[in-house]
Amino acid sequence: MAGKRFSGNPVPVSDLATGILDPMLRKRAGISVGLVQSWEEIVGPRLAQLSRPERVQWPRRMNEHDPFQPAALVIACEGVAALHIQHQTDEIIGRVNAFLGFAAIGRVRIVQKPASVRRKPPAPAPRTLSKAERSQVASAVGGIEDEALRKSLERLGSAVLGFRK
Repeated sequence: MAGKRFSGNPVPVSDLATGILDPMLRKRAGISVGLVQSWEEIVGPRLAQLSRPERVQWPRRMNEHDPFQPAALVIACEGVAALHIQHQTDEIIGRVNAFLGFAAIGRVRIVQKPASVRRKPPAPAPRTLSKAERSQVASAVGGIEDEALRKSLERLGSAVLGFRK
């Protein structure tokens, strides 16, 4: 990446991050950013919420003439997903190998630990306003001449009152 020249055009941050993270992940975990990013497509959305690929463990070779042996894919998953992953091991191995383009993975090792990213629950919707509250908001912004500004302020006032109890 040091030898690349940038033309001054905007570059997506994800491209820059991938260029930096991919070599580091390959060295430390034996895994690529592409595999992590495509995990949902490989195992499906249900299992992807409860699991993630953690690393690829390659067997040690004593010398360069030793035959190739496939690696073990370590998958971190929550207890609920461990059984599902265990039953789908052959299918996951096939899909990961198809993604990588060669028979790199020969077995799966499951490590149970929190693997999902907890998402915040969606914000509650504002309550509907009474007629008196709607007329209060309309009279407060009624003196504004610019129609777009008046409508925006009316929506803002309705939202503020809608979240109050």
